[in-house]
Amino acid sequence: MTDSVNTRELVLDMLMEVTRDGRPSHVVHSQMLEKYEYLEKQERKFISRLFKGTLERMITLDYVIGLFSSVKPAKIRPVLKNILRMGVYQILYMENIPHSAACNEAVKLSARRGFKNLKGFVNGVLRNVSRKGGEISWPDRETDPETYLSVVYSAPRWLVSLWTDAYGWDKAEAMLKDSLEEKPVTIRCISEKDTDQVKKLLEAEGVRVRDGSLLPYALKISGFDHLGALDSFRQGLYAVQDESSMMVVEMAQLSGGETVMDVCAAPGGKSCHAAGRLLAAASSGAAPGHVFARDLTPAKAALIQENVQRLGLPNVTVQVKDATVFYEADKKSAQVVLADLPCSGLGVLGRKADIKYRMSPEQMDALAALQRQILSVVQDYVADGGTLVYSTCTVNPGENTDNARWFEDHFDFVMESSRQYFPGIDGCDGFFIARFKKKRAEGENNE
Repeated sequence: MTDSVNTRELVLDMLMEVTRDGRPSHVVHSQMLEKYEYLEKQERKFISRLFKGTLERMITLDYVIGLFSSVKPAKIRPVLKNILRMGVYQILYMENIPHSAACNEAVKLSARRGFKNLKGFVNGVLRNVSRKGGEISWPDRETDPETYLSVVYSAPRWLVSLWTDAYGWDKAEAMLKDSLEEKPVTIRCISEKDTDQVKKLLEAEGVRVRDGSLLPYALKISGFDHLGALDSFRQGLYAVQDESSMMVVEMAQLSGGETVMDVCAAPGGKSCHAAGRLLAAASSGAAPGHVFARDLTPAKAALIQENVQRLGLPNVTVQVKDATVFYEADKKSAQVVLADLPCSGLGVLGRKADIKYRMSPEQMDALAALQRQILSVVQDYVADGGTLVYSTCTVNPGENTDNARWFEDHFDFVMESSRQYFPGIDGCDGFFIARFKKKRAEGENNE
């Protein structure tokens, strides 16, 4: 491995950024890939695997540490605990890493981080895990099923309770299991008719490609090092977007010529998808349509603009606007409003494992209230007879079906359809989508 970078120490720093500083794991990981692009592919792969694996299995790793440590995990200093977590993960889950290397490197790392007097403790815990890892006593599935699911699938107890109560044990376990499995990257081909051509270009770049689960213009890709390094990506032939997210624009049923408002648009996947649909319709004779993609901050707007420019979309206007604030000039201005709102993110745990450690039932209640606040505002932007599509990337009735029913009960909209997508079951991220039609004012033609 490259002499200038200690890969395990780099992973430790990344874990501290997430667990101590609260930085989003996907941002930390993405920045690492960009900063250390010069490293060999195998080094970057090792860093990614150890970082993501340790993070997603922290509850399991702490359970194992507790079995072999004289000190409870809660009492161990955060830096030392992350070193132990990394060591246990390598021993239990990385078959190509010799146990001796995992132990020795953890001891060295402990010393470099100021814990020379605890080298024996670190060595003792990891050597015990190495010797007895195959004899770990896991919680009993029959007598204590919630603890079993929590420990084995590294999920907080509140999440296990939420999903088992709402969806049953089998579906809950399928979702928890899926959250620990490696995910391919899903892409949306910009020209929906050229999916086969994009597939061939990707394969020529050495990328593994398979068809999507739900849509003919979706592809699942893997086996590449860094997406931004692919010529096909830089050429704007596709956008990274999960299939469940693509279904938002599918459910909007755009026919061409519509004014579309995406009220929480960053990073712009749905706005760009809608804009592409409008352009395709216009090329077939429909009136030109337009997308107004807005979000709260200039930084988020810049993310949207970056994607709009890369994909070469002339019919998108990016705006900095607060979705909780009503803008009178926008009243009834859009035939379609896309409201993909801030949520708990429980549908994307397989990509953003830190969510399950940061989220709580209280925060989910607050998010559900925020969603209602935003819906109360943005429903006024829908023209009479127009469409509002409400969506979240979570699996939580309080934010999804409950809010959809609340919205229909409180405003002049009729829910035409809704769908909850489940990770590990539907072949995509967890996602909720509901389409509402705004009732026309009395006396208007209701065709």
